[in-house]
Amino acid sequence: MKKILVTGIGGGVGQGILRNLHQEAFDVAIIGTNTTPVSAGNHLCNVVHVVPFSYEPAYAQTIEEIVVREQVDLIIPSTDYETYYLKVAGDRIPAMIAASPAETTAMCLDKYITAQQLHAHGLPFARSFLPSAYAGEFHRTVVKPREGRGSRNIHVDPVDPGAFGDDYVVQEYLDGDELTTCFYVRRDGTFHGMITFVRELDQGNTARCEVVDCHDRELGEIIQTLISKFPFRGSCNLQTRVTAQGVVPFEINCRISGTNSIRSRFGFRDVAYTVQEYLFDQKPDTPRNVGGCAIRMMVDIIYPEIGLDQVSNRFDKFWIS
Repeated sequence: MKKILVTGIGGGVGQGILRNLHQEAFDVAIIGTNTTPVSAGNHLCNVVHVVPFSYEPAYAQTIEEIVVREQVDLIIPSTDYETYYLKVAGDRIPAMIAASPAETTAMCLDKYITAQQLHAHGLPFARSFLPSAYAGEFHRTVVKPREGRGSRNIHVDPVDPGAFGDDYVVQEYLDGDELTTCFYVRRDGTFHGMITFVRELDQGNTARCEVVDCHDRELGEIIQTLISKFPFRGSCNLQTRVTAQGVVPFEINCRISGTNSIRSRFGFRDVAYTVQEYLFDQKPDTPRNVGGCAIRMMVDIIYPEIGLDQVSNRFDKFWIS
């Protein structure tokens, strides 16, 4: 039996990947990793291992040891930092890693570098300055960590954008609907397809979304140019705003994104495409996008008669309510 390791099973992205793997009914065993021994992803994994944070020196070695011990065939990273550090580790980890090359993931980790690189290639991106260089160019601003995740520590229209350190970036505030577009690039570098949601956020996560295709031509042109200039691979995510000047990107993620569990229900099965290509060396299925909307809700995983220190994996007794 083939084995897939999914990282970050405590987060929404990782949990979505796990649910998709079960939904697709692949004949695989799932190994989960997280920085804590118990999380919402345990009940979907055959085995769970605790790992250091990806930026810690022991991370790559720990993953390597798990891959060897569990005989893992494929790693699907669910966080930006793990995607980067796993690709940096490269050949020392004896398993396929479903992600873009390290240089691409490094670019997308840093919003300021992303802006510089895209502008250098004639691609649109939210105008961005380091706080030390900002001189009041924008009518409205949003200041965010250059390497921030999950919409944390974001400041809209702060009194003095220049007062932040250069680990932040000052972007022009883009007024308009927020779009999230998942696009998939096959291993040979060809564009496979995309799906776009207009969405509303709650604490940095998608709370409600609806499939839209009215911006597909403009988004498609941006993505096609993007993948012609940079070696994106696998499932990636482009975040944009619809402005009076058109669709303007403000962030790119080189990993499977948080709406993966939603978009698979609307015909864009990027987790399945990943497994088909990277694990089974098959051509991924053709996307069959359909319309619709989704609303997220909270659920509870109930483990009767055991404590948290006894929670292990999908073989525990549990129910979901």
